[in-house]
Amino acid sequence: MPAMEAVVHVLRSEGVDVAFGCPGAAILPLYKALEQVGGIEHLTVRHEEGATHMADGWSRTNGKVGVAIGTSGPAGTNMITGLYTAHADSVPILCITGQAASSKLHQEAFQAVDIVEIARPVTKWAVQIKEAAQAPWIFREAFRIARSGRPGPVLVDIPIDVAQQSIAYDPDIDVPLPVEEVRPHLPRVEAALDLLLAAERPLLLAGGGVIGADAAEELREVAECLRIPVQVTLMGKGAIREDHELYAGMTGVQTSQRYGNRSFLESDAVLAVGARFGDRHTGTLDVYRGERKFVHVDIEPTQLGKVFPPDLGIVSDARLFLRALAEAARARGVVREDGAWVERVRELRATLTRREDFDDVPIKAPRVYKELNAAFGESTHVVTAIGLYQIWGGQHQLAYRPRHYQVCGQAGPLGWEIPAAIGVRKALDSAGRGDAEVLGVVGDYGFQYMVEELAVAAQYRVPFVLVMLNNEYLGLIRQAEIPYGINYQVDLHYDEYGSDNVKIMEAYGCAGRRVFEPGEIAGTLAWARKEAAATRRPVLVEVMIEREANTPHGPAIDAVREFEPVP
Repeated sequence: MPAMEAVVHVLRSEGVDVAFGCPGAAILPLYKALEQVGGIEHLTVRHEEGATHMADGWSRTNGKVGVAIGTSGPAGTNMITGLYTAHADSVPILCITGQAASSKLHQEAFQAVDIVEIARPVTKWAVQIKEAAQAPWIFREAFRIARSGRPGPVLVDIPIDVAQQSIAYDPDIDVPLPVEEVRPHLPRVEAALDLLLAAERPLLLAGGGVIGADAAEELREVAECLRIPVQVTLMGKGAIREDHELYAGMTGVQTSQRYGNRSFLESDAVLAVGARFGDRHTGTLDVYRGERKFVHVDIEPTQLGKVFPPDLGIVSDARLFLRALAEAARARGVVREDGAWVERVRELRATLTRREDFDDVPIKAPRVYKELNAAFGESTHVVTAIGLYQIWGGQHQLAYRPRHYQVCGQAGPLGWEIPAAIGVRKALDSAGRGDAEVLGVVGDYGFQYMVEELAVAAQYRVPFVLVMLNNEYLGLIRQAEIPYGINYQVDLHYDEYGSDNVKIMEAYGCAGRRVFEPGEIAGTLAWARKEAAATRRPVLVEVMIEREANTPHGPAIDAVREFEPVP
């Protein structure tokens, strides 16, 4: 059969039912195969970066390997930001690029670029197919690598002369390659249990690895068995219900709760599972570490000791470790009740909060999140990216379930939300969960970075609600300028030069409304939800918020220092 038909059979057997891409001359053999074999829906994007973010959102929602497709040259280079984002957040996606003919690569042929070398630093594996007979096996290996260990992106580049060949391949007797489980060494599990039982004020810290390993139930079981409060990182948000009796908030420089920072400051031992100790979480390391003991569990060995040396390091899949820890506790007959530490955390959670009930005009951002939490149910999938609204989201947006709070954590590319929301929505539809809502929270600046992908959502009837927090200037960047003594202001007034976001939505065949009063938010959100469901297209609610909407931020602020909420 044609080599590319073999590739499509591999994609289907690996669980791919939707792909996102943009056809071009060098990748047309693959598109022909998609048409011939069938079984994979394809959404034609307006920019290849958008395809990678769609594959990213799709993967974060269902845990499978998302697929983005592009042609040669700039298509591949356009994908680099998406590869970096997936790499940074441990998301398994596969980017497939077309390439100029093998015989022309050394002659600077049209759109011939060494995309493998360009992509190598931001992928787990980047490879060019040299022989057509390798095609199905390279793709099998690509899926295995993407899913193995710490998940991440891979890229496969296909010269057009290779793509046009036929090979011997029988899909009926082929299956995905096995992914080896990374099990914990049991003496280290016992040592971790010893440390937790000896501590007076222990915390569990759930990172994105708990989400990726589908280990939320195991995390809850350990917490309830050992009666230990649980904190989450930004990437771990949703690993435990935020209304759970043992939830202890988030620690961090920006995306944090006041009670979370204080609880962490008072702890004496931390079991961190699937967390990489990012700098916006830790702040100043000597303050973060203090005198407390750390157990660090990660599936990737080189993560241990990367930021600071733990007292105990354990290489393991998060789910398998937590399961082993619970079994070890049961084997010892551990029975614990809530003590002074759990009560102290509950006291802090009840008292060290941030206000949300503002009635001010212009609207204060925390009021927006109060309304979002009231309007959208637990099954809603929230998609958000980088900026002040990411910080407010971490502080105020409630999450109850794993894979329901999607945020680009480390890379932070502006514009991620719209394409990612498309990927999330398609993953839900494929899983028969068309009734689950998707909410994208965006800023006024990042909204226009990938706004062209609204055309994709409109064309393919992909509905979601976008809520824009618009302060009409780069608030977070302006805050960051302060330590440098500069004041390079960027104003984004829609009424001065035409960037009217509601009109932009309308130009793409979508709807939008602008809100100026806090009392208008609830009614406008109700309208947007109904409009999105009725039209099967994105709907925008643009909330005009106060300009000086600053949050605690900057290199001089330690992660666990106390600070008062912004008035």
